[in-house]
Parts: sequence; structure tokens; C-alpha cells
Amino acid sequence: MITPRRLVTLVALMAFAACAKKQPPAAAPAPAPAPRVNQDSIDAANRARAAATAAAEAERQRVAAAVAAETQRLAAAVAAARAKLAAAVYFDYDMDEIRADQLATLDAKVAIINANADVRIRIAGHTDDRGSDEYNLALGQRRSASIRRYLAARGVAESRFEVVSFGEQRPAQQGEDEEVRAKNRRAEFEVTAGGQNLKAP
Repeated sequence: MITPRRLVTLVALMAFAACAKKQPPAAAPAPAPAPRVNQDSIDAANRARAAATAAAEAERQRVAAAVAAETQRLAAAVAAARAKLAAAVYFDYDMDEIRADQLATLDAKVAIINANADVRIRIAGHTDDRGSDEYNLALGQRRSASIRRYLAARGVAESRFEVVSFGEQRPAQQGEDEEVRAKNRRAEFEVTAGGQNLKAP
């Protein structure tokens, strides 16, 4: 048997439950406002990136210019070395003794030859048009041999040289005056091996 007191309690509980079911769900909290972006910071970052890009490009150009300059310098040095190797040496009339004013030309060759162990050279002796063919061939041979001895005395192995003579057969210039003949009394130098990768000393 339900007493009046229990009945009142039961009714109160039922009323509370009904009210609880009718309450709307709680609203989700509003998201926090996004922080305001500072335009000055964006501009500063953009400027920093642009400056870094410009600096990197400037460095790339500097390195490229340095490489190009060094390549050009080496090419010029090799060209100069080739020219020194090819430079002719001149003789007085009917002489195979090396003139004093020609020694510097030969000494320059020594430095280049010593810097290039694979280089081999043909030394060709020439004469002017005076004298017989036989005499001039022998004179040209003595001239080229004289140069080989000079170079060997400065530390270059004689085996690196080939000596030949063309006598008067291959004049550098045509004519019979003394200036032309002086140009024809010479020894010429031809690199026969090791010249592809020539290095300057």
C-alpha cells in the first residue's frame, strides 16, 4: 500500500525526469578567434626570401665567373706553352753553335718539357741556300744535335728528342738577301707525342 508520503515523492521524481528530458542540448563552445596576421611580418619574410634568393644567384654568378676566368687563364697558359715549345732557334751563317741570344728560348722549353713527362719533340735543323745540298743537310743535322745536347745538359733525357735535318729544302722565307737567309738558318720544334694534354709549368 502506497502511503501519501511515498506518493508525493514518486510524483516529484516523475516530474523531475520529464523536465530533464525536455532540456535542449548544451551549445558547443565558440571557436577561439584566429590570431590576426601582422602584414609587416609577412612583408619582412618576403623581403628576406627575396634577399636570400638574390644572394644565392649572385654567389652562383660569382662562382661561374671565377671558373670561366680560371679556365681562360689555363687555356692562355697552355697556348703560351705551346708557342714556346714551337719557337724556332736561329744560327749564324755556317755555324752549329747556339747563339747566346737564343738560350732563353731553349731554357723556356726545358721548363715546359719537364712539366710534361709524356712530351716528345722532333728537332729539325735548317740552313740557308748557300752551300751544297749534302753540306747543308749535314749542317742542319749538327744544329739539331747541338740543341739536343743543350737540352739534355739541363736534365731532359735525350731519348725524348728526335733530330732530323732538312738542309735548305724547307726555307721559312723565300729570297736571297741576308734578312731572309737569317730566318732560314734555324732549328724548328714539333711535338710528336704528349701534346694533347699539355700543362703549363
